[in-house]
Amino acid sequence: MARVILPAVTAGRWVLCDRFADSTRVYQGLAGGLGLELVDRLQEPALGGLRPDLTVLLDLPPETGLRRRRADGGDGRFEAKGLDYHRRIREGFLELARREPGRFLVLDATLAEDRLADRVWEEVRRRFGLGG
Repeated sequence: MARVILPAVTAGRWVLCDRFADSTRVYQGLAGGLGLELVDRLQEPALGGLRPDLTVLLDLPPETGLRRRRADGGDGRFEAKGLDYHRRIREGFLELARREPGRFLVLDATLAEDRLADRVWEEVRRRFGLGG
């Protein structure tokens, strides 16, 4: 945060992350049982009030996600946690999206990759006033 993200934001540059504070909020806070309040309090000194302007949530049924991951050769510690765990993770992210609908864009990740990419770009252009 201090070495990469904050200097870039201060310089007016865009920052794209594949994971950020919401992942910790869900994995440790909601699915892990610590609760959002505790995780938010612990993260705040590092975040210093900085929040994403847009969070794209690629929503996928856990069964589909696990099947895709295993087909790609992924069989790590998270995949071993089982379907119920992955259902809690998905529900945790969807809960955050319900709490902050203005920040989250929830997309159906079963769409074809090109269609999904088009939807992300359409929303980025719309929200940030970018041309074609």
